[in-house]
Amino acid sequence: MTDEPPRPGLLPSRRFLLRAGAAAAALPLGFGASAVRAWGPGPAAPFDPGPLCGPAAAEGPGGPLKPIRLAWNATAICTAAAPLAKERGLFARHGLDVEFVNFGGSTEALLEAIATGKADAGIGMALRWLKPLEQGFDVKITAGLHGGCLRLLAAKSAGITDIAGLKGRTIAISDHASPAKNFFGLLLAQAGIDPESGVEWRQYPADLLNLAVEKGEAQALADSDPRTWIWLKDPRFAEVATNLSGSYASRTCCVVAVRGSLIRNDRAAAAALTRAVLEAGHRVHQDPEDAARIFSGYGGKGSVEDLAAMLRSQEHGDRPVGGDLKAQLVLYGEELKQVNVLKRTTDTAKFAERVYADVLS
Repeated sequence: MTDEPPRPGLLPSRRFLLRAGAAAAALPLGFGASAVRAWGPGPAAPFDPGPLCGPAAAEGPGGPLKPIRLAWNATAICTAAAPLAKERGLFARHGLDVEFVNFGGSTEALLEAIATGKADAGIGMALRWLKPLEQGFDVKITAGLHGGCLRLLAAKSAGITDIAGLKGRTIAISDHASPAKNFFGLLLAQAGIDPESGVEWRQYPADLLNLAVEKGEAQALADSDPRTWIWLKDPRFAEVATNLSGSYASRTCCVVAVRGSLIRNDRAAAAALTRAVLEAGHRVHQDPEDAARIFSGYGGKGSVEDLAAMLRSQEHGDRPVGGDLKAQLVLYGEELKQVNVLKRTTDTAKFAERVYADVLS
């Protein structure tokens, strides 16, 4: 998912991931909330892209549509499920009139906006949301949306072929609190490299990270699609790792979260939004070209061909909910404890129960 604009961030140690803190094709009613892999709506609801339908109408087959404000980042290709759900009428089919709030501020400001009703729900990165959620925002994760979208690239001339090869090197980043720095900091720690002192993280404007490497000011860069996918087409770069590497191959990256008061007061709306986004995620998995065409109309960088290739390289066929998602949140919690982001005394199982809400069963 595309990083937030550079802003003053807290630095490493308890701070290197401080901003880290931050799903089911339409599930049939009554279906238990469990992991959703590559299934879709099922035979009764075959995938039919149909013509672009434009903004949801104020009236649906079942009557007036429920107004919902959904916060997202319009430059983040990995959230293509959101515009697809709007343009293909999935939100309206689920009884919703969804207004997008394009949010580029800090994670804390986003979660505060959701918690206070300025938005009803949002899509964001699990690693960036968990620390703020630990601090008590009234926002609940309802589903995982996809895996992948972060990449660490290195200059081929630097001879870096794995995470261990980064020791003592300089990595270009767009933000000291960026999800890319957070995630690859975890991989460094797992490889026995201190993510604070074992490498140098050097900040540049997001669109100039590749130039920093080309000029030799850094040997590697860590960022997100679409930029990293486009830079990888340059034969001078090699991909060292992604957030689908190793044990993360089946780990969700971005999540859907809903305002706690909406879940308590209108659980049906929270469920409808979650189902619609996850059904759209299934369609992204089935037809990335259609998703890319829609996303490009929202200002997405790159050609439709490139955007579709990016979506194929990510994992949109794995959208966990229920027990599977809670297990992944526990794993992330344990990792964040190891790097002193979450409190060492935090019971991660109880934490996962607190920040997750089952709205689908």
